[in-house]
Amino acid sequence: MPCASTCAFCNYCARDFRSLSLHCNAAMGALMRVLVVGGAGYIGSHICKALAERGDTPIVLDNLSRGHRHAVKWGPLIEQDVRNVSAVTQAMSDQGIDAVMHFAANIEVGEGQREPLAFWDNNVAGVVALLKAMERSDVRHLVFSSTCAVYGEPQALPITEREPRTPVNVYGQTKHVVELMLEDVSSIGALKYAALRYFIAAGASPDGEIGEEHDPETHLVPNALKAAAGLGGPMHLFGDDYDTPDGTCVRDYIHVMDLAQAHLQALDRLREGSASFACNLGTGTGISVKEILDAVEAVTGNPVPHTISPRRVGDAAQLVSDTCLARDLLNFTPTYSDAKTIIEHAWAFHAPRWGVSRD
Repeated sequence: MPCASTCAFCNYCARDFRSLSLHCNAAMGALMRVLVVGGAGYIGSHICKALAERGDTPIVLDNLSRGHRHAVKWGPLIEQDVRNVSAVTQAMSDQGIDAVMHFAANIEVGEGQREPLAFWDNNVAGVVALLKAMERSDVRHLVFSSTCAVYGEPQALPITEREPRTPVNVYGQTKHVVELMLEDVSSIGALKYAALRYFIAAGASPDGEIGEEHDPETHLVPNALKAAAGLGGPMHLFGDDYDTPDGTCVRDYIHVMDLAQAHLQALDRLREGSASFACNLGTGTGISVKEILDAVEAVTGNPVPHTISPRRVGDAAQLVSDTCLARDLLNFTPTYSDAKTIIEHAWAFHAPRWGVSRD
């Protein structure tokens, strides 16, 4: 029912309850019901945790092809594929969705080079289907998980959002195409979106509740920790002849919970009336693969056995973010994203699962 009086927070006269609710919610930062597509995966589950910790309700939509049922802890799970437009539309209606965050994508660079059609189907067709469902449901706010891979081999470092988008691998190409699509849909007033171009997400929740669980695992930090723990043999270090100080790739690592906080701030900005935007999410500091291995050894007390393998197709030598826009737009400053903290949190999550002592 409508409010009986003027809202003390926003001085907005009550005419329509839904309009009033949306207006007051934006003014007060009120609670939301957020559809988290791919919320059973690594980044998606940490987003759900962050949403719940501030009082919002995350509703996970995931087909569990790569996510984990046990990672859905803070709201309902709708076991469904995002490409099923009618099912997603129904879910949005049933759950009273206010906004959407999208994480359902194939991400492993080498796999994308081997199986491009699967990447285009999931990463692009999946977003087309989601946008159709959002249009039918009149849900107009989307936070999209993009990537620094849209830049390809950068012309200058650190990478600003003005850098040309010339991706050099299938994964980056699919994300770039989705960004173009979002620009088109937003231009006709049907959508407001934030495209967040991650650098390297790493780490685990500080309480050890959730962490990185890819299968197979291709990411550096968990594989380095596993090798240091004496599990699975030496890890592969892909290329030691890059044009970098120590010959290994340099990346900008951002803690997954810092990443989650930035998503919340991006969603709040959209709901406060911001125009659509794209921005980098990183720290502005580059760390080489060898430096990560050194940090793993310092945290675990064990060296990281590794073998040198050929470069992977599509890997850029250096990717380091310029953080000015995220700081200005989102008031975003990372809290946990130094290498030592990232590795300590990841080790605290993985060691008990592997039956390894951290002493």
